[in-house]
Amino acid sequence: MNLFRRKAKVAKLTYDHEKLKPVIRSSICTGEATAGFLNKKTQQFQEVMLITSSADLQEFMEKYGIEEKPETIY
Repeated sequence: MNLFRRKAKVAKLTYDHEKLKPVIRSSICTGEATAGFLNKKTQQFQEVMLITSSADLQEFMEKYGIEEKPETIY
């Protein structure tokens, strides 16, 4: 086990800014949150990853180059 291992670099991915909007979908009952993209035209949600901590949210934002915290939808 290497205690001084560097954090792996997150690969940059892209999405269509014109058609998709980054959002966090959260369940009112369980509080489970998932990060993904909402199609602006059809309002269909495309799940990308489960959010269990603020580190997961930060990873999602870094991976897709999102600068502002995404809107939360229920």
